[in-house]
Amino acid sequence: MNSVARNFRVSVLAILVIVGAWSGAQAQAQRGGAISQFVVQGNSRVELETIRSYMTVREGQVFSPDEADKSLKALLQSGLFADASFQRDGGTLLLRVVENPIINRIAFEGNKRVEDDTLRQEITSRPRTVFTRAKVQADVKRLLEVYRRGGRFNASVEPKVVRLEQNRVDLVFEVFEGDVTTIRRISFVGNERFSDGTLRGNVRSTESAWYRFLTSDDRYDPDRINFDREMLRKFYLAEGYADFRVLSSIAELTPDKQNFFVTFTINEGERYRFGKIDVTSRLAQLDAEQLRSLVVPREGDWYNADEVEATVAAMSDTVGTLGYAFVDVRPNIKRNKDTQAVDVTFDVQEGPRVYVERINISGNTRTLDRVIRREFRLAEGDAFNTAKLRRTQQRLRALGFFERVEMANQPGAAPDKTVIDVSVGEQSTGEISFGAGYSTSAGVLADISVRERNLLGKGQDLKLGFSLGTLQSQIDLSFTEPYFLDRNLSAGFDAFRTSRNLQEVSGYDQYTVGFALRTGYALSEHTRQVVRYTFKYEEITNVSALAGNFVRRQEGSAYISEIGQTLVWDRRDDRLLPTKGWVVRLTTDLAGLGGTEYYVRARSDAIYYQPLGADFVVSVGGSAGIVRPLLNDIRIGQRYFIGGDSLRGFRIGGIGPRDGLDSLGGQQFYVGTAELTIPLGLPRELQIVGKAFVEAGSLWGAVEQGATIQDSDMTRVSTGVGLQWISPFGPIRFDYAFPLRYVYGVDQPQAFNFSFGTRF
Repeated sequence: MNSVARNFRVSVLAILVIVGAWSGAQAQAQRGGAISQFVVQGNSRVELETIRSYMTVREGQVFSPDEADKSLKALLQSGLFADASFQRDGGTLLLRVVENPIINRIAFEGNKRVEDDTLRQEITSRPRTVFTRAKVQADVKRLLEVYRRGGRFNASVEPKVVRLEQNRVDLVFEVFEGDVTTIRRISFVGNERFSDGTLRGNVRSTESAWYRFLTSDDRYDPDRINFDREMLRKFYLAEGYADFRVLSSIAELTPDKQNFFVTFTINEGERYRFGKIDVTSRLAQLDAEQLRSLVVPREGDWYNADEVEATVAAMSDTVGTLGYAFVDVRPNIKRNKDTQAVDVTFDVQEGPRVYVERINISGNTRTLDRVIRREFRLAEGDAFNTAKLRRTQQRLRALGFFERVEMANQPGAAPDKTVIDVSVGEQSTGEISFGAGYSTSAGVLADISVRERNLLGKGQDLKLGFSLGTLQSQIDLSFTEPYFLDRNLSAGFDAFRTSRNLQEVSGYDQYTVGFALRTGYALSEHTRQVVRYTFKYEEITNVSALAGNFVRRQEGSAYISEIGQTLVWDRRDDRLLPTKGWVVRLTTDLAGLGGTEYYVRARSDAIYYQPLGADFVVSVGGSAGIVRPLLNDIRIGQRYFIGGDSLRGFRIGGIGPRDGLDSLGGQQFYVGTAELTIPLGLPRELQIVGKAFVEAGSLWGAVEQGATIQDSDMTRVSTGVGLQWISPFGPIRFDYAFPLRYVYGVDQPQAFNFSFGTRF
């Protein structure tokens, strides 16, 4: 029995050995055996060693279909080959490849709105690089994105390949630019408190219209639509709607791909008032009562998120100046839906001790890095401060070099470090303007100016202007270096030549030519002082035969050497169309350091702006000046003349000392103005507003004595209305005014006044 069992076990073992050997032979047959030779065909440009570097199969190894498949994928993903395949012939493994061609030249056809260089910068394909279809398709998407950013959503790009000898190709992008895709209608769903027109005035996007040829805001831009959502949210939060939400923003393209219909669906929610407002401090030795005066909102007023943000900024700045480098002001907001009140507690606490590790700047292809960095209120290594970062963003936007300034902070290399990322989008800073019109001070005029506000990307300002009029002509050249010797010190010069026809005003012509050297520096964040030296040659000619004795004695020339300074406190929110804030300017001049004239002159100007409801702005301001001789009498060219832009309702030189028909100018004056800016219901981007004003002032101090000299310090008063347009060529104003109080028979009223430029 044992013998039978042993024979049985031997038989089973033999059978298993035979089956194993047969299975191994089958597997060996399936794997194909060892690779004795590896051959590549079809490569003319790519070296054999380069091909081998992508292969996982080698000579001497057993052929594996899985490894061969991985090798083919690696070859095709390299971008060097259009096709690749394996073929086995016994122990020989043959690899056949088809190389991608080399790009010989890249051309664009059909593009008129966008230059070739601009399109070329957007694509990744380059001459003398490998052509791949995947790369070309990606380039097509980038080119379409360029046109979509410009509002041309019906643009199309078709790549064409022209095959050449030696496996080279010319790549041609055929572009159909199409028309600008504009926004035909902007609609709102869910708004009950505010009309569609009011909400359209609070978003950046606008509906297309014939008069919007100077703006691109009527072109559809998805990024701008997202910005509009945020603007709507800020508008409603400023009006007290704390629960406001934008549910959706949908843009539908018309079948002809020419226009978009944009619809915002919103949920306004209920309107809230401010409830209890409190201030708490967790900082040692800082009493919360010190900060209560900085609280902008008042209990019972309608809730306004802008006032909350303004309070946070004011507290952060004030606490920072008290020596607390790390401070965090948190507005803890508690909404009570039953009473529709919002309780706000401004909690001042020590912020995390975070330092600025690095500042990264991107997007500035033309502007030098140092031009941007010098505007920073923070430096690498400083304690991180959100208020200073916000102020930096405001300063960069105020440069006028960038259409977009975005800032974000990222975690640094350590928990107490942060990295500030700054992304800017540059805009054109070169200006060529042509203007023609009529001014009551210069007559019929033509204005041509060339200006570059960011010369060579260094932030330098260079301007050459020509103003030619029937009553006045002027040529001026100015240059400003804002950071002289890499310090917060501006330096520049002005050269000018002016001719004025003052026959109707004072009976003479005036010619002036000269230059000025100036330097300025900041005393604080909003205070600046400018010191200047001016030298000019002045000549009075063509004195009328009917002029009085004083004017006739002015005929001839004079050399004026003058040193002066101007001190400015400026807290306006906008310099061209301010709605809030104030500005004060003090100017003094001293002549006599050489030249023929000796005098001292002082002048002060101030104006305050305060918004009144929706788009109404009231401003109150005044100016006063005095000039006194140091040796001889003051020449007529150095005296003050009031009227025209400086006192509407009167001609230039229309008030003050007079000898018959000739205005003699005065040695002291004052003017006060109260003005109301009125929205006219026109689209906001036109920047046309109405004005209603009252002005009062006086000019006196003739010094000259005579029977025909009239000199009165009586206060003159005028009132009127006007229009102001912030045009692409600068501010343009038209006023109609009439005097309420004046010296009858002496002063010269003037109803209409037309002017270029700002009045202050």
